[in-house]
Amino acid sequence: MKRTFKLNQSSLSNEVLFLLDLIKQEPGSIQINKDLVEKIDWNLFITQAFHHRVYPALLSRISQSNEIPEHVKTVLNSEFKRNTLKMLYLSAEMEKIHQLFSKKSISTLCLKGPVLAHQLYGDLSLRTSNDLDILIPMKDIEKAEELLLYEGYQKDDYIHSVLNDWRWRHHHITYSHPVKKTKVEVHWRLSPGPGKEPGFHELWSRRVKSELPHSSVYMLGNEDLFLFLASHGARHGWSRLRWLMDIKQLMKQELDWQLLSSVLKKNYIEHVAGQSIVLAQQLLQAECTSAAARLASTQRSQKLAQDAMFYLESMINLHTDPVPENVSTYHQKHLFTLMSPHQKSLYFLSTLHPYAEDAKTLPLPKQLHFLYFPLRPLLVIWRKRGKHAMP
Repeated sequence: MKRTFKLNQSSLSNEVLFLLDLIKQEPGSIQINKDLVEKIDWNLFITQAFHHRVYPALLSRISQSNEIPEHVKTVLNSEFKRNTLKMLYLSAEMEKIHQLFSKKSISTLCLKGPVLAHQLYGDLSLRTSNDLDILIPMKDIEKAEELLLYEGYQKDDYIHSVLNDWRWRHHHITYSHPVKKTKVEVHWRLSPGPGKEPGFHELWSRRVKSELPHSSVYMLGNEDLFLFLASHGARHGWSRLRWLMDIKQLMKQELDWQLLSSVLKKNYIEHVAGQSIVLAQQLLQAECTSAAARLASTQRSQKLAQDAMFYLESMINLHTDPVPENVSTYHQKHLFTLMSPHQKSLYFLSTLHPYAEDAKTLPLPKQLHFLYFPLRPLLVIWRKRGKHAMP
């Protein structure tokens, strides 16, 4: 008889366990675990709720509970109102950018933000978002940049590239508006390369129109959305529970599992999808079809899910430097284990291509950048010796 796999949650704090216990239940039928409530540090609970970006969902679950301190409800309610206003503002800005791009014949797919909140939760106030993520064809990147700069956005020039490796090593460029305080990430890929994923035209062919009122924005079809959300969450170690809530909500939607299985297999990420399903099912009691259960039943998916528990044991923020050395080391190893054999092959091949660091180590005129290919081994050795630039 096959042994049933179960995630080891013994290292999770009481506060995270209580968060999970609340958000896995449906609003209106919440059963408070009184034994667990007595062990909660409420200030830490609030901090965890903000870290995991689940406070909008929490409020509807605890507002009528007498076991939850009033100051906790007050803090969450205040932030909930602030988030609602922000999401309304982002919604209007998303529509404006969509119309701006549309007039210049730039096809645009909205990846997250208010339209995702409405798609998954039926209410844009029930999910948080700090920026707008849009996907456009690679050929329109320069045109889109011109439009955003004209609108007052400023480009974040954090990408350093040599021989145009930014096209496949990276996947988006960030633009910020100093007055509106909004941030837009313009994607030409769903995830950083190297790796296989559906091309823009394939994604566009399966697009759906957002059902957000007064919106003309398009977004990914549910199957492509699952691929994107699973890949995104896995890449960040599922370090925020909001991403798992998204997976749970998406699994409630109408999904063509035959199409989804085909897309996942074609792009070598069945194990990544399986990881997300294991986590969503066991931590949040997500509804699981037979097709989803098959993806989650593999030993690799289950091991990856258990490995991701590391990110829930403490409040790990991979977006804020400096990332602790032990976390950085673990994360790099985990990212490698997420790769398929196909992606690992591409990754090793990509290391032969010059990096921006090579150009910093030995500055050469642009017309001589091809020399970085044969010089790369020497430059790597030089940097490992602690040298920053060639004499």
